[in-house]
Amino acid sequence: LHPTVLSEGAASLLPGETRPAALWRIDLDGDGVAVATDVRRALIRSRAKLDYAGVQRQIDAGTAEEPLALLRDIGRLRAEQEVARGGISLDVPEQEITEHDGSYGLAYRATLPAEAWNAQISLLTGMAGARLMADTGTGILRTLPLAPDGAVARLRRSAHALRIDWPHHVPYAEVVRSLDPEKSNHAAFLQECTTLLRGAGYTVFEGGDLPDPAVHAAVADLYTHCTAPLRRLVDRYASELCLAATAGKEPPEWVREALPAL
Repeated sequence: LHPTVLSEGAASLLPGETRPAALWRIDLDGDGVAVATDVRRALIRSRAKLDYAGVQRQIDAGTAEEPLALLRDIGRLRAEQEVARGGISLDVPEQEITEHDGSYGLAYRATLPAEAWNAQISLLTGMAGARLMADTGTGILRTLPLAPDGAVARLRRSAHALRIDWPHHVPYAEVVRSLDPEKSNHAAFLQECTTLLRGAGYTVFEGGDLPDPAVHAAVADLYTHCTAPLRRLVDRYASELCLAATAGKEPPEWVREALPAL
């Protein structure tokens, strides 16, 4: 989205460098429910460059500092909240290119728990941002309609072919949460589950009236993209809308003008 002088330099959160950022603070209660949201411009200094595997090892070994230990605790609480509201996350294995004996192949890597916990933080922020915009009457939501019955029926046939047990009385979300991405048939079925996510889009609203549908069916709540302005264009504008909402100001005109095209 941006030239490397920005994406890998001036705008990248490199360790030991001071960088401008949109800094979110979301207060949670003991059950992981969001009770207050604030976002403002700030200068931050990253202390270290981390990777998921390293974070997972520290948490598993009990050597993680408090912020990383809290990632696990909050991630689990937010996953419980996801279940309660009827949402669902697909931990689809990642495809990776591997080299062996001078040739290349395709391999699959199951995601780590730390990746799922981190994803819950992003989802939490997206929901908080959507609420900020909804409360002020102007915004852009990431929306997804409910999957049609035919798509679910097709997925049931795929489950049967892959020897996935899916009793008729068990909801789709419960089946997905029971899957183990380390098992090849489960991983294949998770890939098939992405077909229910078709139809996702961005929906603009102004004047206070929310669109129909307003909810993202997989998130099971209002949701927006606002956490990755360096790689998703819409996040740049959603961030400005949320900053204005928190500051009690009208959104910048250049943001309003861009919404229909987004």
